[in-house]
Amino acid sequence: MTRSVTALAALLLAVALSGCSFFASKLDPKKDWQAADYYQAAKEQFDSQNWDASIKLYEQLEAKFPFGRFAQQAQIEVAYAYYKQNETAQAITALEKFVKLHPNHPNVDYALYLKALCNFKEDLGPFSKLVTQDLADRDPKSARESFEGFKDLVTRFPESRYVEDSRERMAYLMEALARHEVRVAHYYLARGAYLAAANRAQDAIVRFPNSPTHRESLDIMVEAYDRMAMSELRDDAKRVLAKNFPTDPLSQSGKNRSKTWWKFWQ
Repeated sequence: MTRSVTALAALLLAVALSGCSFFASKLDPKKDWQAADYYQAAKEQFDSQNWDASIKLYEQLEAKFPFGRFAQQAQIEVAYAYYKQNETAQAITALEKFVKLHPNHPNVDYALYLKALCNFKEDLGPFSKLVTQDLADRDPKSARESFEGFKDLVTRFPESRYVEDSRERMAYLMEALARHEVRVAHYYLARGAYLAAANRAQDAIVRFPNSPTHRESLDIMVEAYDRMAMSELRDDAKRVLAKNFPTDPLSQSGKNRSKTWWKFWQ
């Protein structure tokens, strides 16, 4: 009798456990998924531009199967998904992690390119079609980081398919950064901080030797030195201005123009 009861209890327990297992598998269809299954499901969401869903699946894949080619590809694609969602901080973190873990991966050049793109903010997000803002008007921190990122890619991977586009973006960023420096110099000049204005204008010339902002920078230097009664430095700046821009009024008269290109809206 005791044996029968024991056997019956064991049978009931086995049935109960199998039932729990059955319902658990119904509740969690991913219970038996392998890395390839996670990746395939994530890629389907990724290709459909369902960024949130793809990010969750990629991160689950990496958590459950942190090694192997699927996890590596997931790190790259989750970074792009974050980028498309304007979650640049998360995208950069994912890309830095990828480069650190896989320095010899064939997609490192793409990771560097995408990281630079994260800092290359061409628009104002959802309002970009309504409002146009010059990059030179914004905080230059992201522009500088983006420039250095593209420069790193071009230097390390000169044969990369992303080099040509990176060079074009570097030229744009360099020009925007130069214009930012000139605008700051104008700000100092307007407020009587003449030494700061002259130094900032000179720095723009030195740091951005091929920028078309040189004429404006030299104008600022001539006027700032003149206001400080530094005649020798003023005349040196005027000679450079006259040599490179002989038609500039400031190179002859010593008087600044009433309007400059950066005040075209006035």
